Amino acid sequence: MEGMSAKNDNQRRTLLTILPYLWPKGEMELKARVVIALLCLIASKAANVLVPIAYARAVDALTPKGGTGALVALPVALIVGYGLLRLTSAGLAELRNAVFAKVQARAARRVALEVFRHLHALSMRYHMDRATGGLSRVVERGTRGIATALNFLLFNIIPTLIEIFLVAGILWWLFAVSFALTVLVTIGGYIAFTLLFTNWRLAFRRAMNETDQEANTKAVDSLLNYETVKYFNNERHEAARYDESLTRYERAYTRSEVSLNALNTGQALIMAAGLMVVMLLAGRGIGNGTMTVGDFVMVNAYLIQLYLPLNFLGFAYREIRQGLTDMEEMFRLLDVPAEVADAPNAVPLTVTSGALSFRDVHFAYRPDREILKGVSFEVQPGRMLAIVGPTGAGKSTISRLLFRFYDVTGGSVLVDGQDVRDVTQDSLRQAIGVVPQDTVLFNDTIGYNIAYGRPGASEEEVIQAARHAQVHDFVMKLPEGYKTRVGERGLKLSGGEKQRVAIARTILKNPRILILDEATSALDTRTEQEIQTALRDVSRGRTTLVIAHRLSTVVEADEIIVLEDGRIAEHGTHGALIAAGGLYAEMWRRQSEAVAAAEAAAIAQAQAEFGSGVSARLVGEGARTE
Repeated sequence: MEGMSAKNDNQRRTLLTILPYLWPKGEMELKARVVIALLCLIASKAANVLVPIAYARAVDALTPKGGTGALVALPVALIVGYGLLRLTSAGLAELRNAVFAKVQARAARRVALEVFRHLHALSMRYHMDRATGGLSRVVERGTRGIATALNFLLFNIIPTLIEIFLVAGILWWLFAVSFALTVLVTIGGYIAFTLLFTNWRLAFRRAMNETDQEANTKAVDSLLNYETVKYFNNERHEAARYDESLTRYERAYTRSEVSLNALNTGQALIMAAGLMVVMLLAGRGIGNGTMTVGDFVMVNAYLIQLYLPLNFLGFAYREIRQGLTDMEEMFRLLDVPAEVADAPNAVPLTVTSGALSFRDVHFAYRPDREILKGVSFEVQPGRMLAIVGPTGAGKSTISRLLFRFYDVTGGSVLVDGQDVRDVTQDSLRQAIGVVPQDTVLFNDTIGYNIAYGRPGASEEEVIQAARHAQVHDFVMKLPEGYKTRVGERGLKLSGGEKQRVAIARTILKNPRILILDEATSALDTRTEQEIQTALRDVSRGRTTLVIAHRLSTVVEADEIIVLEDGRIAEHGTHGALIAAGGLYAEMWRRQSEAVAAAEAAAIAQAQAEFGSGVSARLVGEGARTE
């Protein structure tokens, strides 16, 4: 009971949360639509409760008097009035829906936009812990739940309850209290049975939603990782995982539908019993002369007229509860606090020269595992600093702290002497450009993906950025040029092509500070050299932070720092670090040996397949490459 009470409280809070969106400040048109819709609702119900009375009087007028069977005059006015009342009721109901449609759509739009913006404001930690497919399903169901709850609650549940009491009052006034009591007891029993039974079967519906979300998440995850599935020949494994979720959904769906059939049967039984009692009362009234045949028809018409919306009421109640549950789940996303937020007195970043400074920076993703343990360094304006080190040393964490995906747990990060926690995130990120290792492109055109660096840029500016990134010639060879679609996550492009698009995108953004995060580590040697040429052009005159695994890509850096176990183990130029014979020199030796071994293997394979002439040419090309 306590759980049910808490659930009801949550749903009441959800309703209160949505109300301001239905009466938005400063939106006089939407407020007028709400008022007009309510007036149409009242007028429609008033016309609807008069329909059975007009019907009954028409029946009485057509009934032969005195049992003579003589012909009677056709009650044209009553029949026309009956038709006009039905038309008025239906027409006003449709007008009400048409007027309110914009209010409902606007509310759903604003809530969805607010949730979408909030999701983008949440930290990287939150999104790394959540399945994107599941999140999109929560928002989708939540916005759909708004329309469902508003439609059924405002224009079905409340109007039907008002109509029930109006009908009971009319029957009491025209006939006897027994008719009104019978109607109220029948309807009360129907509603009580519906609520109790529906609450019981909501668990099945919730399980159905959860298994549906789980199946959708697995499907999206599998399709996004299409190549990985193919690499490991795991189509059957993925199908089995998906089918496992679908099997659970099948069981939940079956239980939900069978319980729905039982609910519908119970509702029909209650209404049939109530209708039988009312008709017996009316039949007795005709027998003792206190009621006419028209009255008998009227009572029957009222019950049938109520039965239709009441039969729909059970469905409406279930949909409202489900809609509120979906809305509650979506609004719960808004309650998730943003781990990284602008300070109340945050000001826009003022970029003068682009100097960077890390001062005794400590950071931990989890309290029990510190990643950075007092890192301090300076990057002078227009200079290039490279950060290298073993896997897990904290290299990429430094770029995330600078971009403020996370806040430091100790120390400070400064840009031109301003702590990044004291400036707005928007202005900070506007000053920084990133070329990441794993370039993810939108499933749109090449032109759109480049223009994403600065939405609104002209076509000429996009082409100019592409030229600087050395991707223009490649694009122009494509049949559709810049209108070529790149596919999901850019799968239609090679790694080098995607990197060039990413570089062009960053060039278009024109940042003062540039981060190259393992930007060429996934490329072959030749492509890497081509990309490095483009990156040198991009970084010229900009403060540049290079995070690298391949040491050959950082030899030209003004300074190199070597991270080990969250601390700076060494720093200096490439030549000085090699001469020092420390960790950097050891890393360089190992990578050089690995490159030499790879070249030797390639030469041996070529020699075996094509002969010594090709091998000699490969050696020459290798020497020129070095």
